Amino acid sequence: MSTPQTAAAPELLDELLQIALDAARRAGDLLRDGRPADLGVAATKSSSIDVVTEMDIAAEKLITSVIGRARPEDGFLGEEGASSEGTSGIRWVVDPLDGTVNYLYGLPSWAVSIAAELDGTTVVGVVAAPMRGETYQAVLGRGALVNGRAAHCRPAPVFAHALVGTGFGYIAERRAAQAEVVRVLVPQVRDIRRAGSAAIDLCDVGCGRLDAYYERGLNPWDLAAGELFAREAGALTGGRPGRPASGELTVAAPPGLFEPLQEKLDGLGAWHD
Repeated sequence: MSTPQTAAAPELLDELLQIALDAARRAGDLLRDGRPADLGVAATKSSSIDVVTEMDIAAEKLITSVIGRARPEDGFLGEEGASSEGTSGIRWVVDPLDGTVNYLYGLPSWAVSIAAELDGTTVVGVVAAPMRGETYQAVLGRGALVNGRAAHCRPAPVFAHALVGTGFGYIAERRAAQAEVVRVLVPQVRDIRRAGSAAIDLCDVGCGRLDAYYERGLNPWDLAAGELFAREAGALTGGRPGRPASGELTVAAPPGLFEPLQEKLDGLGAWHD
């Protein structure tokens, strides 16, 4: 299931893309360069989490500042609390640090995710992964690029050969339900990957590094930019059959694999705890 096309002036899309690229680059630099070298071994768990939260909030403030100066009439929806309606029809959906646990532990799979919606449809998406040295960008109807090169998802393998990414929530009951889905699914596919960043996982589908990805419990800022990238790279995205990707369930895979995976996940109850 894919999102319908929305008419937008090319000049507007160009402007939104450049703003998103600039904001994501600056926030990524801040997070990379501002992370204490000993963050993962701080004296107490709470002090480590506090530092990550401070960096998260600082990155979101930087992003909203960059966007706000360029387009003061636009709205925002951000993980760390940035929320405003705006009057332009454009809303920015921002995850300043997707993969916070990876960031805390010094793992490289974390990213800045910025999407622009026009009248409710995502038209621009940028995911910057500084520790990978990669920036993923997509514009509705124009395809997807990684570091300026065209990105394409893999052709659909047979189901048994699919490498599938997923993620888990933080609530114990949800994690138990998600683990049960994986228990049933893993013997039926090539293998399962759990990298810890939904934005990067979706981009990895678009780059052909994963055959598919699914997860329950994502927020709009987790999936907005990455989902557009995956779709513009040739993947299909959705939730339960006939529904869009959402917090209930998000699935991304190339045509031919998307359909049986979506059906399988629906039958396994991957959409509920």
